[in-house]
Amino acid sequence: MSKPKFFITDVFTSQKYGGNQLATFIDCESLSDQEMQKIAKEINFSETTFVTSRQPKDGGYDVRIFTPSAEVEFAGHPTLGTAYIIRQKLRLTTANEVALNLRIGRIPVIFTETVGQPIQLRMKQIPPKFGGRPEMNTLAHVLGIAATDIDPNFPIEEVSTGFPTLIVPLLSLAALKQIKINKEAYFALVSTAWAKIILAFSRQGYEENQNLGVRVFADYYGISEDAATGSSNGSLAAYLAHHKLFGNSNIDIHVGQGYEMGRPSTLALHTELSNSEIQVFVGGSVVEVAEGVWG
Repeated sequence: MSKPKFFITDVFTSQKYGGNQLATFIDCESLSDQEMQKIAKEINFSETTFVTSRQPKDGGYDVRIFTPSAEVEFAGHPTLGTAYIIRQKLRLTTANEVALNLRIGRIPVIFTETVGQPIQLRMKQIPPKFGGRPEMNTLAHVLGIAATDIDPNFPIEEVSTGFPTLIVPLLSLAALKQIKINKEAYFALVSTAWAKIILAFSRQGYEENQNLGVRVFADYYGISEDAATGSSNGSLAAYLAHHKLFGNSNIDIHVGQGYEMGRPSTLALHTELSNSEIQVFVGGSVVEVAEGVWG
């Protein structure tokens, strides 16, 4: 029996050791669910993916995504990174669009190639759903900041474009940098909530070419802080479009994340209206780091 092979990539960055780490396994059809989960825990990245067949099915490739503690229906940077491996390393297709069959459904990833520039990948996420609006003082306590640091002009709101996320608007980048999660309060909040992930953002980026700064916290899934979160930033894009933070429902911006972790990341967020429905796209580039055989 052949041993599974793996690739390590950094996603949402153009430089090695930035962005969000991803391990992608291939030739892993013989692995059980329990073995996949144990491998994901051993790797201990925010997510690990498994391409369970090299043969396309219904126009897409079957892929499973695991955090260190659980299998998930969808996640952003694993979608981009795995699509990159399928096209650029395995050479299973040369098409400009690669679709992944995830538990949440079929997610297409579009490749754009420009001479002298890193390949840009962009995924289309599912139409947004909006949920509850927790109270400001509760979130201030969870985030370890003052209630006056939260922007009162926009709601704290649960949003999902594939992975429910609680969006928290802050008034400054300084407040974003000061966040220190109160884990007891966090787990009390998410125990009954639809969204277990918290994304806080400021209307100031870490670098001049960024429109927003973002931090994402997901202790419920074994991830205290995430370096670059495509799924939650998709929810953020829907939130920005829905509430017209940039003046209308069509946005085309860049977001910085991961700086407090020493893994600077840049994500491109794009939305457009189609038949009164918000269409959400999240993109960035992928860097190859390593590859090998497991076991």
